[in-house]
Amino acid sequence: MIPMRLKDNVTYLVGDETILPKPLEPYEESLCEFLYELSSTLFASKEAAAYPDIMAFAFWCRKANIAKLKADFDDRRIRLGLGLVFHITPSNVPVNFAFSFAFGLLSGNANIVRVPSKPFPQIDIICDTIDRLFSYDRFSEIKATTAFVRYEQNDEITSSFCANCNARIIWGGDVTIRNVRNIPMPVRGVEIVFSDRYSLCVIDSPSVIKLDEAELNGLAERFYNDTYVMDQNACSSPHLIVWQGEEKELAKERFWMAVSRAVTEKYQLDALNAVDKYTLLCHNAIDIDDITSFKEHGNHLYRITIDSLPDNMDELRGKCGYFYEYDTDVISDIAHVINIRYQTMTYFGVDKTYLLDFVVKNRLTGIDRIVPVGNALDINVIWDGYDIVKSLSRIIDVK
Repeated sequence: MIPMRLKDNVTYLVGDETILPKPLEPYEESLCEFLYELSSTLFASKEAAAYPDIMAFAFWCRKANIAKLKADFDDRRIRLGLGLVFHITPSNVPVNFAFSFAFGLLSGNANIVRVPSKPFPQIDIICDTIDRLFSYDRFSEIKATTAFVRYEQNDEITSSFCANCNARIIWGGDVTIRNVRNIPMPVRGVEIVFSDRYSLCVIDSPSVIKLDEAELNGLAERFYNDTYVMDQNACSSPHLIVWQGEEKELAKERFWMAVSRAVTEKYQLDALNAVDKYTLLCHNAIDIDDITSFKEHGNHLYRITIDSLPDNMDELRGKCGYFYEYDTDVISDIAHVINIRYQTMTYFGVDKTYLLDFVVKNRLTGIDRIVPVGNALDINVIWDGYDIVKSLSRIIDVK
């Protein structure tokens, strides 16, 4: 329970503190039905339609996708949710909290979700929609096991929520995760952390050259969605672009011109981020010895070519359209920089089996996802190498 003197510091956007954990089987029908209804309600909302990230969440919650996840999950074991899951969600991705809630819900758990203290309209729209759905009698059990809370950073409040949870999910930077890990939780409590990660993209040059204009624009659009939609803040957004194959310079010229056109049409770069990008460029010019070239396509697109990848490549991060490029004909050339921080490898024109072999045969500690360009932000129940629903449920072993 939250100490009385701190209760005024906590705002309940949905629900209240009377959460009653009553575990269900993962993907129990009422849980799925709730997400179907949430999906259709968000799709019907003109207010929600203004936000692509809300629409992406609504698309993920649609009946066809949840049914596929349920079918893929069937492992012929008897499972129940762990009980109560406390979620601490990241401050830089507005809709992440909704996905985290959906993962906890589909696992059969009660959920207390701490949303970012920074106000985002997407949070209000989704929470208001959920609150309206909870007025329906058929969702009364889910209502009794759900709360969305907002409060400024306060270890005592967080401790109160952690004291009674059966699991906690922490999304955030390394400092946030270390701080929360210092807060006790029940001895059998399960902890899943989604920490700061780094991602890259591998592109085959001849495959880019072969594209007609419509195909090239489609590729540029998909790359834009992977990167600019979240200002490269998402852990799965690439910072490093690895080029393979012959005629790399011609491929780069075609690709980046198409990306530049897409960005010019769709992206708004504010003055502060433009200054930050230029400042980063100045720091890179001073600190990185192996920069061979710098190219800009206006303020919205910077490209830094590196002749040799430093061991700390994962510390070189762009934002708002700032990319590092590296040329190689042998993918194993980059193996030495891949560490546990690497999450997603997107690809175009490269055989995914070739990339999987690269990860497995080099026995890499990083790269948990290998997906086509355009799918970097497609969050799912398998994320960062975790099967989240299985991790948040327990097996009842009957002999």
